[in-house]
Amino acid sequence: MKKEMKKGFMSVLGMSLLLASCKPKQAVVAQTDVTTPAETVTVDADKPAREIATAHYANPHNFSTLLIKADARYEDKNQTQNVSADIRMKKDETILVSVRYLGFTVAKALITPSEVSYYEKLNGTFFKGDYKLLSRWLGTDLDFKKVQNLLLGEAIYDLNKGKYNATADNGQYKLTGKDGNLLKQFLFEGSKYLLIQQQVDQNGLDPRSLTIQYPAYNQYAQANLPASVGILAEQADKVKIDIKYNSVTFDEKLTFPFEIPENSKEITIE
Repeated sequence: MKKEMKKGFMSVLGMSLLLASCKPKQAVVAQTDVTTPAETVTVDADKPAREIATAHYANPHNFSTLLIKADARYEDKNQTQNVSADIRMKKDETILVSVRYLGFTVAKALITPSEVSYYEKLNGTFFKGDYKLLSRWLGTDLDFKKVQNLLLGEAIYDLNKGKYNATADNGQYKLTGKDGNLLKQFLFEGSKYLLIQQQVDQNGLDPRSLTIQYPAYNQYAQANLPASVGILAEQADKVKIDIKYNSVTFDEKLTFPFEIPENSKEITIE
């Protein structure tokens, strides 16, 4: 793949993983800052990992569709891009991301449980394939459920599977698990068990690290959703994405228009 195409492709796909939120038609009940532990929260140092996981999953996600918009900043060693985007999500089925620059749609990505499709207009290219590219780019195995969870502020790994060690300190809970050369860490605030940070480190001949941070949440009747997201992916190169979640709309009837423009050239990922 040409270098320019690869950069553009990875930029848009990176946005596709994380962009979220729009002007609310449902009012925000409250915003929770999870960067500073609440002084009134007393955490139980002996609380089992399974109870922490159960409490995290008890946070509601009671919606069928979600319409989301965001402003995002993408940065790697070669470029910095500021874009806007919206996400249309049918929970557990489809995610459509439209990326805009100066008000014009410049790229789209359609994500389903079986396939990732993408096109961008600048170079006139498109891609259709599985999750191998996204997994390689972000340094951890991905599937539809993990991408959806990442957008919603849930742990990308199933905390009810595998063994995790639980610790508690300063109003926060931490789960740590190891699977071969993969180290997984999840940090939760101690009141509602909202996810503050999740980090995946892979050691060995091809070391990788993925860190996702959620500094604050907006509380809606349907769900507690991140107010902002920071993501840092480190391999041979470093990619940083900062996203501002402004607001969301739930349970509207949505369509998912996606049509690859004529004369686009297919790109392959080696």
